[in-house]
Amino acid sequence: MSKDFKRYLVTAALPYANGPKHIGHLAGAYIPSDVYVRYLRSAGKEVVFVCGSDEHGTAIPNQALKENTTAQAIIDKYDAQIKDCFQQLGMSFDIYHRTSEHIHHETSQEIFLNLYNKGLLTEEVSEQYYDDKANVFLADRYIVGTCPKCANPNAYGDQCERCGSTLSPRELINPTSTLTGNAPVLKTTKHWYLPLQNYEGWLTDWILKSHKDDWKVNVYGQCKSWIDAGLQPRAMTRDLDWGIKVPLPNAEGKVLYVWFDAPIGYISATRAFFNELEEKKLKYATPQRNFVNAKATDWKHYWQDSETKLIHFVGKDNIVFHCIIFPIILKAAGEYILPENVPANEFMNLEGDKMSTSRGWSIEMHEYLADFPQKPDVLRYALLTNLPETKDSEFTWKDFQAKNNNELVAIFGNFVNRALVLTQKYFDNKVPAQSSLTQIDQRVLSELKDFPAKIAASIDAYRFREATASVMDLARLGNKYLAETEPWKLAKTNMAGVATILNISLQIAANLSIVVEPFLPFTAVKLREMLQFNQLNWNEAGSANLLVVGHSLGASALLFEKMEDNVIEKQIKKLHDSKKEMELANQPVIPAKVEISFDDFSKMDIRVGTVLAAERVEKSKKLLKLQVDTGIDKRTVMSGIAEHFAPEQIIGNQVTILVNLAPRKIMGVESQGMILMAEDKDGKLRLLHPNEAVSAGSTIS
Repeated sequence: MSKDFKRYLVTAALPYANGPKHIGHLAGAYIPSDVYVRYLRSAGKEVVFVCGSDEHGTAIPNQALKENTTAQAIIDKYDAQIKDCFQQLGMSFDIYHRTSEHIHHETSQEIFLNLYNKGLLTEEVSEQYYDDKANVFLADRYIVGTCPKCANPNAYGDQCERCGSTLSPRELINPTSTLTGNAPVLKTTKHWYLPLQNYEGWLTDWILKSHKDDWKVNVYGQCKSWIDAGLQPRAMTRDLDWGIKVPLPNAEGKVLYVWFDAPIGYISATRAFFNELEEKKLKYATPQRNFVNAKATDWKHYWQDSETKLIHFVGKDNIVFHCIIFPIILKAAGEYILPENVPANEFMNLEGDKMSTSRGWSIEMHEYLADFPQKPDVLRYALLTNLPETKDSEFTWKDFQAKNNNELVAIFGNFVNRALVLTQKYFDNKVPAQSSLTQIDQRVLSELKDFPAKIAASIDAYRFREATASVMDLARLGNKYLAETEPWKLAKTNMAGVATILNISLQIAANLSIVVEPFLPFTAVKLREMLQFNQLNWNEAGSANLLVVGHSLGASALLFEKMEDNVIEKQIKKLHDSKKEMELANQPVIPAKVEISFDDFSKMDIRVGTVLAAERVEKSKKLLKLQVDTGIDKRTVMSGIAEHFAPEQIIGNQVTILVNLAPRKIMGVESQGMILMAEDKDGKLRLLHPNEAVSAGSTIS
């Protein structure tokens, strides 16, 4: 049964601060949550919206190793980058916090001790994977192996990124350490476990019975699968140096499991938000938000009052943690409310393949913003119309272009532009008055009235694709209305009719500025500026009297610009180049050859020579016939470099040449030496030569 709540607390999954985030992350948790919150604020609801960087877990020190820096430097770098991207894309968080902050460490340790002191955690000695060479216990993310469910050979010890399955290291087939590449060994260690199995009955009632009809089928299905399979105890601590210290004696070298502390980040962020309000004595007020005389303890209203509706927006791979593990922690703590809904999205793929930063097959937020700095709303729209709400979806650059050109430009932008330009032409840029209404006018006004409630119903049900389509349908209504009434023709005989048409068209545009704001906030601002119209609340939408007669409009401008083919082709090429570059970077180096003695090496006479002449060899694609001045003599060398160098490219270049290689005939020509080359991972050859000119015959030793 639906319940009216006094306030809302909305969380968006905390992104790992271990690298840039791609647009698939936006589609999973961030844009849907922002739309929802903006709508709630516009509807006059009391809401707090929290997010922040997840800065613990093995992914952080792992990235520090890759970048040859410290874990602190990594989180500082990527927290700043992610936060900046979110801001440029219009995410309207009340606070974007960090789990490295003291208040988060304090909050996480308080909740851990709460469970420990109640006797709800079990202390167990167990065998964990250990890397003998690195002399460390291996956290889940430092172990890779074959996924037992989909046979992905690169599954992590906690999760398979191909199939999304949550795993434990012992389930992996042929596990190896990412630190050394060695097979790990099992070694005993002590940890504190949360006995998830003790909460199966409660979870069955809370999820499988109470939320069967209101949770998304993909979320409900994954939870049911986990519960039906039987829950197992899960360690809430890890053997790591980086993280929140376990607040117990004799727990040296132990930190809290990242999936214990990360969701607690929502609580600590809320606490930090109200601390800041109290400390700064802020009247945190906007047309939609009003926190007057806030107190630091007010965070409890949002986490410990049943009149608060808690909503977690996450991606598919976070469902289990937010629907099972974190709720069990909250239930065990005994003071906290539970999420009313977890509207998780599935994965968004890219151009026919799974999006992956590590494989170079992704569109990173910061790269999109660098290439399209004036188009945050175009990306928001392209993602919103294609959200993976109940199944995986796919982003393509061609579809992105089509959504921009055929919908934003041709429908939304075109309607607004025509309404404003015609008003400027016929009525001195002032809102004209309505006169008698035709049947078409009455039908359009009736449809206009219904749109806000229709869009709101879709948002309330977390159907954001449907809601976005309805917003565009309102723009379509305006376009169709102008096409049907043709005021530019009517102006020859009936200016009163033209005034009515343009008044109604401008009222539609004013309504669009309200209902489009949650979806395309930057567009809403531009549209209000053109209409010289103050931001109104959702409850005022649907009216045909938002703009008063005689109101002066601002200057008209294009809301959106057409995107040309060459812009899109450049992005597609960039994507494929990135994937190729990453594949080459990840290719293993060719192993060293059989060991030789120094005497063997000293027998080789390698010198610098100068190429005097070069020509292609008939009937051979690979060979060039070179004349090389070795300083000793001028000799012929056959070299298999024709696919990499044209003859004219190599003439005059200094090269390294093995001069005491026994001559041999190649294609009927005696070759007297070997030109040395470096072969890159992509198979491309590069000349080896001194960094400045030296005399021919100079020896290399």
